[in-house]
Amino acid sequence: MASFLRNGRKIVAIGRNYANHIKELGNTAPKEPFFFLKPTTSYVGSGGQVEIPKGIIVHHEVELGVIIGKTGRDITPANAESFIAGYTLAIDMTARNLQDVVKKAGLPWSAVKGFDTFTPISHFIPKEDVGDPHNLQLWLKDQINGATKQDSSTANMIFRIPRLIEHVSSIMTLEEGDVLLTGTPAGVGPISAGDEIAAGLKSPNGSSLAELSLKAIDRKGGYSFSG
Repeated sequence: MASFLRNGRKIVAIGRNYANHIKELGNTAPKEPFFFLKPTTSYVGSGGQVEIPKGIIVHHEVELGVIIGKTGRDITPANAESFIAGYTLAIDMTARNLQDVVKKAGLPWSAVKGFDTFTPISHFIPKEDVGDPHNLQLWLKDQINGATKQDSSTANMIFRIPRLIEHVSSIMTLEEGDVLLTGTPAGVGPISAGDEIAAGLKSPNGSSLAELSLKAIDRKGGYSFSG
């Protein structure tokens, strides 16, 4: 499954799955899992560059990703584990000012989440290396000044992974290589051209499962947001 970056067909991203993140953005907690789709063309690996489109305020959202190992539909929570190949560390970059506009207008989030380089992602982590995915530490920091921006446990998810897989697969088929992003904790914030950020995923004993290192640059050409 290390080939998920090449062969996966979609990124399914869960929104509002940490209470402290819901609170910081003033959103309403969902009664069932809430998700949106991102294109796989938004992937960028560690050591890469996140492009900031003209006029866009980009926010970082560090997340645990679940990599689907086989195709399934209407998957029960009891069977969800058998559909998981492994995990990954990801950052769901968000065009926050564009999101504010489209939310008010009741429009989709495709552009908000789908720009090229808007899903920094790590290597494949076999599920055998993880143990309990609901007992991992997510962190993100500014590499220049060392300030920690996000630091939380996956234990704080509102909806756990089996429930997420059940819900999504009741609506659309999950396929081998798909990535399910499980939501972000509090601490989201802006990055600008010239910024350097690092993110990580730690096991309960403090050992590192994955890390990402990225630099933000201005995107040349392409979309321009005028408000």
